[in-house]
Amino acid sequence: MTTTTEDEAAQRVETVSAGRYRVLAIAGIAQFLAILDLFAVTVAFPALRESFDSSIGAVSWTLNAYTIVMAALLVPAGRLADDTGRKRGFLIGIALFGLASIACGAAPNLTVLIIARIAQAAAAALLVPTGLGLVLPSFPRREHATVMGIWTAIAAAGGASAPVLGGLLLQAGWRWIFLLNVPFTVVAFVLGLRVLPDIAPGVRRRLDPLGALLILGATAGFTTVFVQADTWGYTGVATLGMLIAAIGLAVWFAVHIRQHPDPVVSPVVLRHKLFRTALLGVFCYYLAFAAMILEITLFLTERLHYSVLAASLGVAPLPISCLLLSPFSGRFIARFGARASAALGGACLAAGAGWWVLASGLTDSYALIILPGGILAGASTALLQPPLFGSAALLPAAETSLGSGTLMMARQTSSALGVAILTAILGAGADHTLAEFRAGWLFMTVVGVAATFAGLAYRPDR
Repeated sequence: MTTTTEDEAAQRVETVSAGRYRVLAIAGIAQFLAILDLFAVTVAFPALRESFDSSIGAVSWTLNAYTIVMAALLVPAGRLADDTGRKRGFLIGIALFGLASIACGAAPNLTVLIIARIAQAAAAALLVPTGLGLVLPSFPRREHATVMGIWTAIAAAGGASAPVLGGLLLQAGWRWIFLLNVPFTVVAFVLGLRVLPDIAPGVRRRLDPLGALLILGATAGFTTVFVQADTWGYTGVATLGMLIAAIGLAVWFAVHIRQHPDPVVSPVVLRHKLFRTALLGVFCYYLAFAAMILEITLFLTERLHYSVLAASLGVAPLPISCLLLSPFSGRFIARFGARASAALGGACLAAGAGWWVLASGLTDSYALIILPGGILAGASTALLQPPLFGSAALLPAAETSLGSGTLMMARQTSSALGVAILTAILGAGADHTLAEFRAGWLFMTVVGVAATFAGLAYRPDR
């Protein structure tokens, strides 16, 4: 099979506009599914808890296992695909994602479901960076900024629409949240065989399996501390032991990436101040975003006594406001700057969560409690994601892919930690108090303020 270098591929497809957009469409399907399955499962927590007679903490591992494993494997999987061929890596990833989705949909118990979610996450980790690695060389460099904007918008649409789609599928049963992936993976695989270019990069990079294991262990350890603290006791031996182990792995990871010649998270990209600032903003934002979807769903079902379908539709203001505003985010950034967009995005997130802290308990009106905060939270996604994820394009060309992978790792790890922290705040009980819900939203408000300050510090236009 004939292969081409990235530069040759870019020159070749510059005159074939239809071809490059087909590549973007196929890779975009995989990106959308990977992010959709990250957040769609959150609205299924009540159904999963009832189906498997488990606690909210146990059920949360259907999300946490996916996010943690995907975060740890994003960069190693991308490098492995670089070494063996990106087209081959993408096709293997989409096939495995479809098979793992079938396993999720057929899971007889919670343990099997979590194991299948781990397999699904490993496939998603192979899909996302490989898909981007196929798309960018298929476009001339002058269009890369536009492509990155579309790529980010696809991820935002997947995350924002996940609760509503998940809720609609729940009417047929929670298993359909996973089984829906199957026909799309088949289509992507068949079209990928015909359309995707076989691009082989000129320079192979070393894998860093130890670094991946360290970040996997550290994130899983911190997540376990928050999820299990209510059960084990906040000062219990098991809790403190897990916390010490997680800190130890995190320190080991920090030392490791300074010594490894090509680590899973490179200090090279972290030397860029703007990129560090964007990374912090992304981490803070998703620390709140993933937890926010879960808490709204639980609040609507437990406090306002909505059905699962009604609760899922009740989350609709987030994706609707995001999808309506996303097409204008580029114009907003062009007129007011990336700094203003990122800071306003963080402020909208904080304002939305803050509104829920103040309004909850005053009335049972959905229009007065949930709707305003939901609109603000959805707007925050459209405003904050494009400029901060676009920070990868500010890095030297040789570091762009590494920067994108690092940003995606931050999104995944913070999503897992955010859900874990919320689980600790709400407690293990089946019915949560209004004070617990307010504490959860207060946590999101504080984190949103932190994302706002990160946005204010992000000044790529200077």
